[in-house]
Amino acid sequence: MTATPLLDKISDPKNLRQFSESELQPLAKELRDELIQLVSKTGGHLGAGLGVIELTIALHYIFETPKDRIIWDVGHQAYPHKILTGRRKEMSSLRQGGGLSGFTKRSESIYDPFGAAHSSTSISSSLGMSVARDIQGQNHNIIAVIGDGAMSAGMAYEAMNNAGVMKNKLIVILNDNDMSIARPVGAMSAYLAKLISSGTYSGFRNYAKKIIKYLPSRIKRILVKMEGHGRSFFTGGTLFEELGFYYVGPIDGHNFNHLIPILRNVKSNHDGPILIHIVTKKGKGYSPAENSKDKYHGVSKFDVTTGEQISKKSNIPPYTKVFANQLVKEAENDKKIISITAAMPTGTGLDIFQQKFPDRYFDVGIAEQHAVTFAAGLASDGFKPFCAIYSTFLQRAYDQVIHDVGIQNLPVRFAIDRAGLVGEDGATHAGSFDIMYLSAIPNFTVMAPSNELELARMVKTAANFNEGPIAFRYPRGNGIGIDIPEDLKPIEIGKARLIEEGSDLVILSYGTIFKECEGAVEALNKDKIFPTFIDARFAKPLDTQIISKYIKSHKFILTVEEGVIGGFSAQVSAYLQSNKDYYINNIKYKNITLPDRFIDQDTQANQIGLSGLDSEMIYRAAKDLMNVG
Repeated sequence: MTATPLLDKISDPKNLRQFSESELQPLAKELRDELIQLVSKTGGHLGAGLGVIELTIALHYIFETPKDRIIWDVGHQAYPHKILTGRRKEMSSLRQGGGLSGFTKRSESIYDPFGAAHSSTSISSSLGMSVARDIQGQNHNIIAVIGDGAMSAGMAYEAMNNAGVMKNKLIVILNDNDMSIARPVGAMSAYLAKLISSGTYSGFRNYAKKIIKYLPSRIKRILVKMEGHGRSFFTGGTLFEELGFYYVGPIDGHNFNHLIPILRNVKSNHDGPILIHIVTKKGKGYSPAENSKDKYHGVSKFDVTTGEQISKKSNIPPYTKVFANQLVKEAENDKKIISITAAMPTGTGLDIFQQKFPDRYFDVGIAEQHAVTFAAGLASDGFKPFCAIYSTFLQRAYDQVIHDVGIQNLPVRFAIDRAGLVGEDGATHAGSFDIMYLSAIPNFTVMAPSNELELARMVKTAANFNEGPIAFRYPRGNGIGIDIPEDLKPIEIGKARLIEEGSDLVILSYGTIFKECEGAVEALNKDKIFPTFIDARFAKPLDTQIISKYIKSHKFILTVEEGVIGGFSAQVSAYLQSNKDYYINNIKYKNITLPDRFIDQDTQANQIGLSGLDSEMIYRAAKDLMNVG
């Protein structure tokens, strides 16, 4: 481990504020080296944190945190912040069960005033805090740090529009690390940014405003426009000015000589909303990360010297790749198939589709609401859009799913990745709710495969389905090792799969929790209990034919799903209660779902166990239902 004499002096940002400005650059090197070593052992988000090392130091150096509040958008970049705010010794527990969160978390530290993990929330939450501050007559600063990618989401602009009207003092830092919003950053732009953020310029500007109040309105309007356009010409930022923000930038986000005086000026001299535009390099200071942004956004453990990521080797492809490969096969035979992602081409596997069909691939940025309605527009004109979005992010577009897709019964195909529990990213990224929130919408067909072969068949099924919206969910991680034949057949809509016929109880499994149900069935068989085991495949429409058949001959029904109550189990329950055989045979019914709480970060296996969804707990639930020991 590299020596860290400066970093060793910091247990709290107050220690940092005792440093001279000349010590900040060597501190940045120590912090960057520490972060690389740390993440190489834990895995996690690396590139974003490396890109904000200097900014993080500068913010805690100039502002009096935690009284002054820093709100990090998403939280991918918050590891350096955690190290500087008293959590350095705990960083080895990052993203592990009982350890530090990979994101900001209110319950973890007073230096995390707002929790984050989804993008584009920082400006809205910061504006709310600024209103609370002003109502209470307080005077602390509130700083929202947001990336250029997160700025593509509509919520960010809604917040800025509101802030521009309200005129509360609010500092927004736009971390431009990818989209090249800025003109080239150099000495002149830095000088201009420093000038317009200064008290001298601000004072002159306020004095000028007082004078022009007495001028005729026509001349007044011309002079105000000239001043705004003049600054925008040299510095950029016309859009932000129009939204009511005072714009400063662009400046080099890795240069303390630029950052420190501008932040100091902004802290002391400005009221109202202000946006500071900094330009940084994602992965700064570590060449493997600099040269491969996607790969080093979220990483597994890696070799620091080579940059090679250390992951468990498997010949079994992940579900994401199975989906992408099958979609490519379908698109080869159907030119109306289009793929859509919301800034997750690699995460959803659609980078494979992009390489093959670049003209039929669309990355809309961090804009899930737009992605869904964009897909609806394509579907309305006869195309077959596959909208691939993580389950947790599709929640953000629920209104569009209902209003723009469901009500109009448009055949948008939803490929729902990261369904169920996701391990180290914890509750914020778990796909807990999609079965419930999609099954509640009229016109929707809702599927879940038990394995990768079933997933491939569902991709084909969705490609051939034009009667309305259709969704299929699949988990993070690898399949179970089933080969996928070339002559793949689609699945009949609403048709379950009978795995094993027994006599004692019915076990209805929905999705890839099937493997845990399978283990429970094996254990029951050893106890001379013989379930009828069914892979449901569909939450909606249910295979009511197979359910009706077995409620006539079985007294016990157990449903199992990796989702919250109100999903598959609710559909089964509603059907049972509408069926006379349910009452005639006095059937006992139990469902196993995710518990009514958020499941914190841990390994996926541990999360399954903690949720009561492992094979042992399903086995016990079945015996308890039957009242047998």
